[in-house]
Amino acid sequence: MSKDLPINHGSLEHLLPPSWKAQVPAWLAEDTPSYDYAGFVVGEHPRTATLWGKSTGILAGVPFFDEVFRQCGCTVEWHVKEGSSVEQPGDGSGKAKVATVTGPARGLLLAERVGLNLLARCSGIATASRAMLLKLRDAGYAGALAGTRKTTPGFRLVEKYGLLVGGADAHRMDLSSMIMLKDNHVWSRGSITDAVAAAKLAGGFALKVEVEVQSEAEADEAIAAGADVVMLDNFSGDGARAAARSLRERWRGKREFLIEVSGGLREDNVSAYANNDIDIISTSSIHQGTPHVDFSLKIDKDQIKH
Repeated sequence: MSKDLPINHGSLEHLLPPSWKAQVPAWLAEDTPSYDYAGFVVGEHPRTATLWGKSTGILAGVPFFDEVFRQCGCTVEWHVKEGSSVEQPGDGSGKAKVATVTGPARGLLLAERVGLNLLARCSGIATASRAMLLKLRDAGYAGALAGTRKTTPGFRLVEKYGLLVGGADAHRMDLSSMIMLKDNHVWSRGSITDAVAAAKLAGGFALKVEVEVQSEAEADEAIAAGADVVMLDNFSGDGARAAARSLRERWRGKREFLIEVSGGLREDNVSAYANNDIDIISTSSIHQGTPHVDFSLKIDKDQIKH
């Protein structure tokens, strides 16, 4: 299977809310909270820099990188399309030309570290997501691979964006996006049935209700109560496959619902869960603690005259 999966929709950048650009000044302010001493040294001379990809991975985070540099007075020309593989060339250099960035020297260096950090993190998530998705597809799985809400505070939009570029589903963005009743919600309410009834009342027709369950009996109770999605939490591969098949057979023609499996899934064990009675496989391992893709930005020395 190709490393570059087809994207059957418009630019993912169009999903981003108008408000996201307001985060960029805070990112820049974190890196330069007072005087930019090194920027004073280099000044405003126009310069051209090359963005180099120094490790193989999926390029993701282009809108964020672009905006960081735009707010520092620079422009970016991309040579690799977002969602494509950054491959190391066969010339022995160990790096691939990904983009050309132009602007005042001070602006280039103001934006450099913030932009590189964003790109490295987002691309790492896209790379891990793509790798796991390809593994599932190779195993014959046709359902969705999704992330979780285990994201870095203040950085969720970037991390969820990386999931989408990699071909994974972002899952719910926040507590307002879908009503998920986990074990603590059920225990606090008293029962799955009561918890689902209260959730349906609060969310109305517009929000789906998902219930985390530990057994088939709990799944049956959730489905009977009207849950739209049941999550089989911390099941083994064989256990999840057997439970999903049993639930499908028992409720066929009676209730429509989705089955999600989550808990401890990684690239090295996810194939055991690849069964098409399961609609969604969710994991935090594709966005939590994933390796970064290595990039560097170097100003072209040939343009500098002494």
